[in-house]
Amino acid sequence: MASHRRDFIKRFGLSAAGIFTIGVTPFLRAWGGTKSTTGAAVATTILTDSPASNFKLSLAQWSLHRRFFGDSLDKGLSFFGKTLMQDPDSLLIGASDPFDFPAISINEFGINCIELVNTFYYSKAKDSAYWDRFKNQCDALGVTVNLIMCDALGNIGDTDDDARRKTVQRHHDWIDIAKQLGASAVRVNAAGQGTMEEVAANVVDGLSQLNAYGLSQGVRVLVENHGGYSSNGQWLAGVMKAVDSVNCGTLPDFGNFCIERSASGCINEYDRYLGMEELMPFAQGVSAKAYEFDSDGNEQFTDFMRAMTIVKAAGYEGYVGIEYEGSQLSEELGIRATRELLEKCFARV
Repeated sequence: MASHRRDFIKRFGLSAAGIFTIGVTPFLRAWGGTKSTTGAAVATTILTDSPASNFKLSLAQWSLHRRFFGDSLDKGLSFFGKTLMQDPDSLLIGASDPFDFPAISINEFGINCIELVNTFYYSKAKDSAYWDRFKNQCDALGVTVNLIMCDALGNIGDTDDDARRKTVQRHHDWIDIAKQLGASAVRVNAAGQGTMEEVAANVVDGLSQLNAYGLSQGVRVLVENHGGYSSNGQWLAGVMKAVDSVNCGTLPDFGNFCIERSASGCINEYDRYLGMEELMPFAQGVSAKAYEFDSDGNEQFTDFMRAMTIVKAAGYEGYVGIEYEGSQLSEELGIRATRELLEKCFARV
C-alpha cells in the first residue's frame, strides 16, 4: 500500500449502460493492498462529545473497511465492481459482519453514533426486515445512525436525462432506509461527465430531484467533496447555491480535495483549507479524514486544529465523523488516534 491515501485512491461508478469506469462516480473510500494488524484493548468509556465544545463524535464505517471486506479489496478494481453488482455479499470476507457495526462501535470504541456505508449492505437495499433488525440492535445498544454514505448508484450528474433519473431513483432506497433507521441524512456524490459548467448543471438537476424526495421523507441530502469537480470547493459551493435548499447541504471532508489523479497519485489538488472555508457555510456534517500520525499524535497531511478552527468559525455544531484510512496503524489504532486528536482540538477551539 502506498504511504498515504492521496497516492492510491481508485474510484469508479455505474454508467447508464451498467459498465464501471474509473474516475466517474466514486464509491471506494480507499483502496489498499495490505491487511490491518490487530488493534489495542477494547474501549470502555463512551466518548461521544467534549464538555468544552458542542461537537460530538461519530464513527464512519469505512474506517473498518478491511474488517468487513477483508481481502476482497486486493483482487482488483474490475473484480470488485463486477462482483458488487452480481454477488455483493460474497465480498464480505473480513473478520466481522457489517450487521455488527453498531456493537463494534460502542463496545470497542465507546462511540454511540455511526455513519453507515451502503456498499457493505448492497444486497439489503430493499430488505426492510433486515433494517428492522438493525434498528432493534441499535436501540438495544443505545447507538444512533447519523447518516448513510451512498456510493456505486450511478452519476447524479449524468448527461443523459433518463440515466440521471434512474440514478436518483436508486438513491430512494437508501433515503427510505435512512428514515427507517432514524438517520438524519444520506451522503451522495456530485459526479458526471463534461465541462465544469455542464456537470454543475446536471448535478443541480439530479440533486434537486433527489432532494425533493428527501424532503418528502424528512431526510437531508448531503454532498461530500469526493473527487473530480466536487473536490473543487468553489465549484461545489456554487452547486449548493444553485440547489438552494436548507435540506441539501455539504459534508466537508478534511482530506478529499484531489481533483485529478494519475497512476502515480494526485496531480491536481485543491487547497484543503480554502475548500473547507468554502464548503462550511453549507455544512450539515463534517468528516475528519486521517491517514497517518507523527510522534506527537498529529495527522501528517491535515492540520486538524486549523481545520477544526474553520469548522468552529462557520458556526457549525454537531457531529464530526472519524474516518481513518491510513496504513501505518491498524484500523482500530487509527480510529483511536483520530479520536484522541479530535478531542484535543475540541478542547482548544
